[in-house]
Order: sequence, then C-alpha cells, then structure tokens
Amino acid sequence: MNLTGGIVLFAVLWFLTLFIVVLIGQRSQQDAGEIVPGTPAGAPADLRLKGKLIWTTVIAAIIWAVIAYVILGGLITRADIENLDRLIR
Repeated sequence: MNLTGGIVLFAVLWFLTLFIVVLIGQRSQQDAGEIVPGTPAGAPADLRLKGKLIWTTVIAAIIWAVIAYVILGGLITRADIENLDRLIR
C-alpha cells in the first residue's frame, strides 16, 4: 500500500463510519417535542456534530490501522487473494 492508497482507504473508511456514527443517539424534533416551523418532524433536534466527527475519526483510524497492519504485515498477500476461489470450490 502506497501513500495515495492509504489516504484513499482512510477517506473511504471515514465516510462509511460517519454514516453509521451520525445515526447513533439521534433524536428527531418530534421525539424532542420541539418542531421548528418549516422543517420536517423527522429532522434532528440536536445533531452534536463536533463530537460525532471526533468519534468518526477515532474509529476510522483504528479500522485503518488494522487493515494497514494486515496489508503491510503480509498476513494476507495477493497470492492468497488470487487463490481464494480455489478454497471455495
């Protein structure tokens, strides 16, 4: 894995993690009982985005480190991936 591959992998993991983390602890305006006029009742009441972005970065970094260790440590090689179909047959 080169530098560009590592950055792209981290970016993809970060956005995938964000889509999961942003839903955790989410309360709608309807649940909170404070619907702002002009917004749908299902809109978030309090997003707390800063904390969720920090958690997203931490979780994505941990997942990236595990994947980078597997790739750079040689635990799984390209030959293993090429021979994967032989295991299934």
